[in-house]
Amino acid sequence: MMDALTGITPLYVDRVEAGRFLAERLKHLRGKDVVVLGLPRGGVVVAGEVSWALDALLDVVVVRKLGVPFHPELAMGAVGEGNVRVRNHEILESIGVTEEELAVIEARERAAVERSARRLRADQPPIPIAGRIAVVVDDGIATGSTALAACRVVRARGASRVVLAAPVAPAHWVVGAGKVADEVACPATPDVFPGVSAFYRDFPETTDAEVVDCLRRHGLPAPVPPVRWLVGPVPRRSGEEARVLPSGRSSLSPSR
Repeated sequence: MMDALTGITPLYVDRVEAGRFLAERLKHLRGKDVVVLGLPRGGVVVAGEVSWALDALLDVVVVRKLGVPFHPELAMGAVGEGNVRVRNHEILESIGVTEEELAVIEARERAAVERSARRLRADQPPIPIAGRIAVVVDDGIATGSTALAACRVVRARGASRVVLAAPVAPAHWVVGAGKVADEVACPATPDVFPGVSAFYRDFPETTDAEVVDCLRRHGLPAPVPPVRWLVGPVPRRSGEEARVLPSGRSSLSPSR
């Protein structure tokens, strides 16, 4: 059904359905050494479906948009893990932001990148991607600043091939995406692009808790508690011997 405000007919019910459509475009990667990396937050939900379809591990690639001071939704660049920085010079020149103002915003967003990466991975290290195919997934691409930064992050981490994938993006942007990725997968490239949310029927905000849950189900393991070994005698019943297990528990089994 067409949206009365935007005049756009949604392409996907939600991010899960979008991820399944996107996975069809990437099925040639199944069986290869692939790590799927979602952009938090909504991109991770889409990436979860892709990783399941490709039987690949899932991780995040954390980047932050550098929003224009008086229009935060408009990206004048982005920063990402590993001190990666991308600037949108066209927007920067048009709004007249000074280097000092930009430096303050960058410092704030870099700190947010580090906090977010630790929180979402539950202080676990990132999945190694050196020498592997990195599939960078978002739930849609608008200006492309964060997607560009994400591709640079995984390239800097040693990915042998970078694939940028999104369910929807402006047609003109997809043409130029080959400059930052070795391959681009995008099922829908409309000429009219009011915003990513216009192409979804259901586009709720994704929470950090949902991202962490998705990572644990598809990729990063839950933190492992430290192993504690039982010290001292183990009470037992007559005719049984004790086996000492990690975590301090004992198991009693019939003696032979």
